[in-house]
Amino acid sequence: MIFTRNPELGKCKTRLASTIGDQAALEIYTFLLKHTIAITKDLDVFKEVHYSVKIREHDLWDSKIYDKKQQSGGDLGQRMEHAFAKGFANGYQNIIIIGSDMYELNKQDLERAFKTLQSHDYVIGPAEDGGYYLFGMKSLNSQVFKNKIWGTATVLEDTLNDLRNNNIKLLEERNDVDYYEDIKDIDVFQKFLNQ
Repeated sequence: MIFTRNPELGKCKTRLASTIGDQAALEIYTFLLKHTIAITKDLDVFKEVHYSVKIREHDLWDSKIYDKKQQSGGDLGQRMEHAFAKGFANGYQNIIIIGSDMYELNKQDLERAFKTLQSHDYVIGPAEDGGYYLFGMKSLNSQVFKNKIWGTATVLEDTLNDLRNNNIKLLEERNDVDYYEDIKDIDVFQKFLNQ
C-alpha cells in the first residue's frame, strides 16, 4: 500500500515549501512520486495507491498496475488502520505500507521487507526523524495506530513500545523528505533548488 498526497500546488510538501517555495516543492514531490512508481511497479505483489484527497483516474499511477483507493479516517493513524483492515478483510496476508517521499528507498528494500514477514510478525523501516517510512504486518493490530502524535520524533519509539513482546525486524534507518535540510546536500535535488 502506497500512501500519497495529491500533487497540487501549495498543498503538498508544505514544510519543504516554506523554505523553497510551492512550485519547487511540487516539482520535488512529483519527482518523488515518479521514483516511488519506479521502485514499486515491477514488484510481484498486489499494489494499491491510497490518495489523500481524491482518486485521479488519469495521472502518474497506471490503473492497470495500481488499484486506486481513497484514504479514510481523521488522522494518519486512523487512515492507515482503515487501509490495513480493508486489506486483511480482502484476504491479503502480508501487508506493507510506505509513503511516497522516500528517495533512499529502492525495490530491493521492499522485496526484503516482504521476505522478512515470512519469519517475523512485523517489519519497520525507521526514519531519521523518529518516525517510520515502512510498516508491515501479517495480521491487523489496531493498537499500533492509536495514541500517537503523528509527524513527531516519538512515533517510532511509541510504536516499538506497542510491539515490545512481538517478533519485529527493523530495517536500515533512512531519511524521508520533509524539510530543506533533508535534501540540500543530495545531488539529484539540486536542479530543483537552483532555479
